Amino acid sequence: MACRISELIIPARDPGRLAEFWCAALDFIVLETDDEGAVEIGPREGFGGPQPTLVIVPATEPKTAQLRIHFDVNATDRDQAAELERLLSLGAQPADIGQTGTEGWHVLTDPEGNEFCLLRQRLS
Repeated sequence: MACRISELIIPARDPGRLAEFWCAALDFIVLETDDEGAVEIGPREGFGGPQPTLVIVPATEPKTAQLRIHFDVNATDRDQAAELERLLSLGAQPADIGQTGTEGWHVLTDPEGNEFCLLRQRLS
């Protein structure tokens, strides 16, 4: 038997705001908030399903460098252009990490400056 990713931990200066962004982007809900300010978000089915949850923990230091790992997301109910507009309206920002402009994806950052990519393929 193998293991699988069940949670991803994201440090944030404003965990509530970042949780709000990712809940809207991924159609997740807040599953738990603890006394230290950490917020766990995930699919409506809760922890342990096919998708990992995100645990957004308080951090005092700002993000200062490009992440060594990032999310790739795909739209589920619209094309890439419409999903790009939706993510930008939620607070995502375009990011330049050296792409040429011919890629089939868009590089964005979330409200804390964490990079993620919007891919072209639509998932169901």
